[in-house]
Amino acid sequence: MRTEPQPTRLDRIFARLDREPARPSLDVPRMTRHRVVLFGATLTFYITIVLAVVTTSWLVRVDWQAMLFRPYQQWPEVHAFLDYWVVLGQRGPTAVMVTAWLGWRCWRQHTLRPMLAFGTALLLLNVTVGAVKYGLGRSGPHYATEVGSNEMWHWFQAGSDIFPSGHTANAVVTWGILAYLASTPRARRYLSALSAIMSLSVGLTTVYLGTHWLSDVLLGWAAGLLVLLALPWLEPLISRAENLLLELRDRWYARGRAGVPATTPLMPVGTPAPLPATVGTARESAALDAAPMGAADETPPVHEPAASARTTHTTVCLAPAPHPARADRPAVTPAGTRRPPHTDRADRATGRGTTPPARPLTANGQRDT
Repeated sequence: MRTEPQPTRLDRIFARLDREPARPSLDVPRMTRHRVVLFGATLTFYITIVLAVVTTSWLVRVDWQAMLFRPYQQWPEVHAFLDYWVVLGQRGPTAVMVTAWLGWRCWRQHTLRPMLAFGTALLLLNVTVGAVKYGLGRSGPHYATEVGSNEMWHWFQAGSDIFPSGHTANAVVTWGILAYLASTPRARRYLSALSAIMSLSVGLTTVYLGTHWLSDVLLGWAAGLLVLLALPWLEPLISRAENLLLELRDRWYARGRAGVPATTPLMPVGTPAPLPATVGTARESAALDAAPMGAADETPPVHEPAASARTTHTTVCLAPAPHPARADRPAVTPAGTRRPPHTDRADRATGRGTTPPARPLTANGQRDT
């Protein structure tokens, strides 16, 4: 009794990956009233932080107190771990990880929206955060020159581009885009909690390491959240870009299919096809038939001028010629034997000996020479 092999767990996983799902009906977020209220509140918080730092208010004193506390000296046992943890806020490594995941989603869902939304969010983040960084020119804790100052307007000094925190804003956008693009409400809740934990921990890690002021982290959180809340306004632009790219892809595929030449059908092997006739073939055949026997090799072929119309060469399949009979084959060797004549063998055939006759003796007892 023959039994079919049972699929293993790895086979079932690959079978699920190989299935081609239909393009889902994506729930594109819209700019609702609730989102508008959140955007306005976050923008107000953003402007308040900037004004508090520019006017050297109580927030600047809190920055100096956290800096002089030196958390990396208070808890040195976690310093090595947090050196690696802060990488989760760097733009390069996080962009590679999220791009790989969103690229797989684009392939599975047959849509370009996840990659286009992520690229739009990163572009908006770099423009807004970069403009504020270089516009305010605030120096970091390691480059501070005067205790109690806000360290602003240091455009031409080293480390004067840390306000707001780029690590924190990038962590909010990079991990928050996963919750923004989630396809189910349950997944959106879980990913929102995960992105909040990642962005909060990365921001506080920069304060622990002494690379950012506390106000830098607060403004970084607000900057990243503003980018995520403003994405629904850019959804129509993302949709148009996706349609344009898909249309260009279809045109490229159609152009590639139009350039492929049509294949010519082959003739069956058993049916012989006549050779293409050329000018002068009939005359040459008649001249060879009229020539005497043996003169065919000496008579030069008749050359006629080529026809004005160009002859086409086609692939033909000739039937095999009949095998000649043995009697029709030409003689390979001339008649007679090819061995040289031997006189001694001929004498043996006639009965004559090969030794010379005895000579008569002379009077002295010697033979006559």
